[in-house]
Amino acid sequence: MKPSLFLFGVALMFFVALQHSSSAQDLAFVGVNVVPMDRNRTLNNQTVIVQDGRIAEMGPAGSTRVPDGALRLEARGKYLMPGLGEMHGHIPSTLEPREFTEAVLFLYVANGVTTVRGMQGSPGQLDLRERAKRGELLAPNLYLAGPAFSGKTIKSGEEAIQRVRQQKAEGWDLLKVLPGLARDHYDAMARTAKEVGISFAGHVPADVGLLHAIQSGQETFDHLDGYIEYLQGEKGTVTEAKFQEIVKLTREAGAWVVPTMALWETLRGTTDLATLRAFPELKYMPFQQIQQWTSAQENLLKNSDFNPDVARNVIQNRMRLLKVLNDGGVKILLGSDAPQRFSVPGFSIHREMKRMADAGMKPYDILRSGTYNVGLYLKEKDNFGTIEVGKRADLILLNANPLEDISNIARRSGVMVRGRWLSEREIQSRLDQIAASHR
Repeated sequence: MKPSLFLFGVALMFFVALQHSSSAQDLAFVGVNVVPMDRNRTLNNQTVIVQDGRIAEMGPAGSTRVPDGALRLEARGKYLMPGLGEMHGHIPSTLEPREFTEAVLFLYVANGVTTVRGMQGSPGQLDLRERAKRGELLAPNLYLAGPAFSGKTIKSGEEAIQRVRQQKAEGWDLLKVLPGLARDHYDAMARTAKEVGISFAGHVPADVGLLHAIQSGQETFDHLDGYIEYLQGEKGTVTEAKFQEIVKLTREAGAWVVPTMALWETLRGTTDLATLRAFPELKYMPFQQIQQWTSAQENLLKNSDFNPDVARNVIQNRMRLLKVLNDGGVKILLGSDAPQRFSVPGFSIHREMKRMADAGMKPYDILRSGTYNVGLYLKEKDNFGTIEVGKRADLILLNANPLEDISNIARRSGVMVRGRWLSEREIQSRLDQIAASHR
């Protein structure tokens, strides 16, 4: 079932109008409680002034003057925090309809996701990145991995070396590793990446193994890939000593992890299909996509290799692993792998944060993984991730304190990306248009 051209046209006209009405302007959040995320604290009754897409000034509301001509947003009783990062997201390819691509980008922003690390590179995405940066698209800030290194795409060490040099020259932000890559080809990629100055991240090919990937300088381990295999967590309970060993190795290597907890429960079949099908955010995705996800999940559950006991072991050990990684000082980045099976852009981040809380992480640690840590990881690219003078103005205005309850992040009053303000009313209007295009 395809959306009608009429509805696509209506959505597109609304999108253009929304872009025009929400262009970057001088704005002051007056009387707001700031959650700066530089440490675990709240600054009450502040005025935060945004100019030219940056935080220009912040101070007590009673003594901080609002510049002439700035939009004054009365925010007493509300909470201002940095925008969130989706550190394992996907950006549609240029083969997808333009309306679908723009809708996906908006779904991220609508949920307070102001930075996306795209982990499935395809031709044309670099242009999207630059258009977003120039403000021509209502989109998160994009940092993009190039087309993946896998057993299907790389057949020799020479091909790996050539692909690294090509992606560095083309301007991709990092290299993406997929399963199936042979160890000598992985090593050729890793050596060349170090030579030319580009990081590599993603999966851990079986031929490589977790320890070798850590020792080779792989920057992020997405989906906690390789960890459960190394720990043999599918067989049953992992000992605390084994957990602490891998925590120490990860921390000392300076590697990052992107857990994607909620999606892995879907892919392992431990989340009931009826529950997945009832997600209200599915209305923002094409009907055909939802049918594909449903078929894939049904096929998983009836596959002769599916073992619910093994699946439960994996998920239980992943939850324990996330807590010990966090408690052990390993650097964690928020990510949910969207769009992916029943993982709707933006909305899936909120489901991910819920599972991180269920694993035992405190609200501040969860928020830090999506704000301060994202800025730290991308510090060579831009200055953001906390609320401080000079930082990029990626912000979420909330009606309740997220440090008290992580679910309060869904109680939005509006979102700002690169200094462009979107009220919750505007966000909901655009969401309604996207939902209507898929009926």
